[in-house]
Amino acid sequence: QVQLVESGGGLVQPGGSLRLACEASRLTYLSYIVGWFRQAPGRGRTFVASIRWPGGQTRYAESVEGRFTISRDNIKRSTVYLEMNNLHPEDTATYYCAAAPIRSILGAYDRQGEYSHWGQGTQVTVSE
Repeated sequence: QVQLVESGGGLVQPGGSLRLACEASRLTYLSYIVGWFRQAPGRGRTFVASIRWPGGQTRYAESVEGRFTISRDNIKRSTVYLEMNNLHPEDTATYYCAAAPIRSILGAYDRQGEYSHWGQGTQVTVSE
């Protein structure tokens, strides 16, 4: 059973930075994708970023392009990071890590229904 555990959330001022981590265990697919989604209070869960393996291709939501960076730890290959810079109050949300085997090379994997494994979430609050 794949397990995903997020960490790194917290309270930060506008313009600040945070780095979230997603520690995956038993992720043994030959090719897989790890994504970050977020859910603000009273709103649906939306795609933030994803990274594929092998290959390392990344994809970002337009709202975070240029501010957020998703990456995989080259040593601890089971860890995926989301580096968040220049945070805005509208980035406030619970951030979830998700993973899935890649079944379609052409798939965008930007919808939560495409992911089969989820973490419990970590809260990010951007406020003065």
